[in-house]
Amino acid sequence: MPPDVILAFDTSAAHCAAALLCDGRIVTDAFEPMDKGQAERLMPMLEKMLSDQGFAWHDLSAIAVGTGPGNFTGVRIAVAAARGLALGLGIPAIGVPRLEALAFGLPKPLTVVEDARRGEVYVQTFNEGTATIMQASELPSFPHRTTGNAAPNPMPAAMPLTHAIAHIAATRTGHQPRPSPFYLRAADAAPSSTQPPVIL
Repeated sequence: MPPDVILAFDTSAAHCAAALLCDGRIVTDAFEPMDKGQAERLMPMLEKMLSDQGFAWHDLSAIAVGTGPGNFTGVRIAVAAARGLALGLGIPAIGVPRLEALAFGLPKPLTVVEDARRGEVYVQTFNEGTATIMQASELPSFPHRTTGNAAPNPMPAAMPLTHAIAHIAATRTGHQPRPSPFYLRAADAAPSSTQPPVIL
């Protein structure tokens, strides 16, 4: 029986990151910091990871992708790539929210607090509550452990982000909804002020 091979990747922040899970074990990963260029870098990175481990695209059992919250364009890049690959290969694409991945492997209850920029933070408590966005200056004190890059006295992550995304995806069997971007606020881009042409 062929091994379960899950390719996980994330571009929700200023990075391009990926990991390859084979029969429950991470066999390789990659991480490149970058503010832009993820769209051009992601597929070559994934191709090299697979070939270096002796795998081809058709060996994959599933695709796992970080769905945000995070950089609006970055999240869309990864989710679009995951959906395209899954459709072309005929395999599932499994979306994993960033905050859930950051909490993976750490003792609960636990609150994840991540920088959302503009003086705001993403906040979610596990295993209860939903993700929200709030002013960093209004962050309450927490009666339990915290983690994340904006948390007070944070616990270190149990593992790299894409490792957690891969491990979480491996637990999700059966039919999964197609991954979609998980945003907690609207995009920064403003609509065009140019009027569209009149079609006669």
